[in-house]
Parts: sequence; C-alpha cells; structure tokens
Amino acid sequence: MKNLKSCIEAYLACLVTCEKCITDCIKDGNQDCILLCRDCADICALFARFDTRGSEYAQDLHDLCAKICKACSVECAKHASHHESCKECAEAFKRCAEVCETLTSVKA
Repeated sequence: MKNLKSCIEAYLACLVTCEKCITDCIKDGNQDCILLCRDCADICALFARFDTRGSEYAQDLHDLCAKICKACSVECAKHASHHESCKECAEAFKRCAEVCETLTSVKA
C-alpha cells in the first residue's frame, strides 16, 4: 500500500506542477512545453485513477507514462533557468518517470 501511495503522490505532484507550468508558458508562448505538459498532466491523472482503483491495465501503461514524463522533464529543464515553474515541473517529471520505470520492472 505504501508503494501505491507514493506512486499516486508522484502522479498528483506532476499534475499540479504541470498546471502551473502550462499557465506560465501560455504567457510566454512556449508551445513545446505547453503541449508536453498537457500530455503529461493527462497521463498522470489517468494513472492516479488507474492505480487507485487497481486497474488490471495500469501495469501495461507504466512504460508509456515513463516515456511521456521523461520527454516533459527534458523540455521543462530547457526553461528551468528562467522559469521556476519549469524547474519544478522538470523535477516532478523526473521523479514520476522513475516511479513508472520501477513499476514497469515489477510484473504483476
């Protein structure tokens, strides 16, 4: 149960930081960051729901979540020096990708 709780916390942290980052990037017109953050926010929200209800399909999708979170972390890191929200986002995505990769390696 502790592992499940930490996973859901990582997903929700990404979701919250995504929303902040998207808002800041809209103001600056940073399309690449906005598009990736939207994808990441959606996948993290989905995974929080899937893992909470113990969906049998969650395991199959953890690799996709890790891939999207890694891509978003790389993009947000490009802007971290001048946007605190991008810095926070990059860090949250990196942690979430690590959680997803751990879950991918644990086969049900």
